[in-house]
Amino acid sequence: MSFLISLVSFIVALGILVAVHEWGHFWVARRCGVKVERFSIGFGKALWRRKDKLGTEYVIAAIPLGGYVKMLDERVDEVSEKDLPHAFNRQHVLKRIAIIAAGPAVNFLFAIFALFMMYLIGLQTIKPVVGSIEPDSVFSQSNIPQNAILTQVGDRKVVDWEDVAYEFMSFIGNAEMLVKWTDDKNSYERSATINLSQWEFDPDKTSVFESLGLIPYRPKVLNVLGYIEDGSAAQSIGFQANDKIVSLDGTSMQNWEQIVGYVSTRPNQTVQANVLRNEQIVSLNGTIGSKTGEQTTKGYMGFTPTLEPWPEGVVFVHQYGVVKAMSKAMDKTWRLMTLSIEMLGKLITGDVSVKNLSGPISIAQGAGMSASLGLVYFLGFLALISVNLGIINLLPLPVLDGGHLLYYFIELFSGRPVPESVQEVGFKIGGVLLLLLMSIAIVNDIARL
Repeated sequence: MSFLISLVSFIVALGILVAVHEWGHFWVARRCGVKVERFSIGFGKALWRRKDKLGTEYVIAAIPLGGYVKMLDERVDEVSEKDLPHAFNRQHVLKRIAIIAAGPAVNFLFAIFALFMMYLIGLQTIKPVVGSIEPDSVFSQSNIPQNAILTQVGDRKVVDWEDVAYEFMSFIGNAEMLVKWTDDKNSYERSATINLSQWEFDPDKTSVFESLGLIPYRPKVLNVLGYIEDGSAAQSIGFQANDKIVSLDGTSMQNWEQIVGYVSTRPNQTVQANVLRNEQIVSLNGTIGSKTGEQTTKGYMGFTPTLEPWPEGVVFVHQYGVVKAMSKAMDKTWRLMTLSIEMLGKLITGDVSVKNLSGPISIAQGAGMSASLGLVYFLGFLALISVNLGIINLLPLPVLDGGHLLYYFIELFSGRPVPESVQEVGFKIGGVLLLLLMSIAIVNDIARL
């Protein structure tokens, strides 16, 4: 089911973003007088097609991994004399620049729209309250107290943990980072400049917070059960929601970590449990289940705990009126754009490893996870991927929009087009580089599975 959700969500997300990108090219081409022969979502065999009165064929194809807009062009096909004024290659260079730039531009506009809708609907989030700082960690030099609320990282204000994560990421490879915080009553604001020379971050092994030694606040996990998985060992034994586990095999259970440790080391063993149910002690007997990992088999029950309530005001909702929602959406989109460019720069300089590149499998997993959480989270995911798609397409690789724009700007300033032979060599080099990046991303995806 998880795989199907991820697959369907990925296809939906990719279809939307490709349609948005190609519609940008299509809409501006039409406004510039260029004849569009085909607007296709996907590649391969056509599953659905129709033509409009201007002769454009609209296609939904079988392979949902991209799309394209085919414009009339003498370099590709023979063009009749009457259609020459409507050929792409016959347009002024400024028109060609506008047509090519429209795809990435609409990706950025769509991100603003998606975030605007997200802020109108309302997104539940959590204030960046510090739970603890690990001793001898990068953040241990900051003296940030427990329950402090982070308010600024670098020169950017932060209001939730997503903001904090983005800003921390932007400091990868930097020598130091400014952090500001306040108490829960906003009675003071203090700051610290943190030395990052010892910071090592591997996203495949740890979160950006754990790598710095910063543990976000989370409510205490209780010994009271919140959910029993259908068909699980816990259900067979007779555990019920709201049971408080008092002891296992006569050993008193003081916290949830103790329960997890006890169960995980006893796969397929019998257990006698005492639980507090409706203010009475109830004894349960049965066999602990098991789960096999890469190298070991661990005990598994199939129950989850409840948490203490969040303190008042820590959980809040990003929900605004039309004007504020648009302002927030534009600011967020701009930050996603600048952060994407910063990460590309760090990738080139080596501050960010190529192991951090993600491919279609990771994107599909992200799509499935965000879709399962609800519409507002899926909108946020679409905005993030749309921005990244726009930025990547602007890279000056000849097979991408950015490569075409590079050629057209050279033509604009030199007064003559780049020779076809030079363009051909550029396309081959760009194709090899793009294939290499895609291969690295897919290998990284497989390694993460």
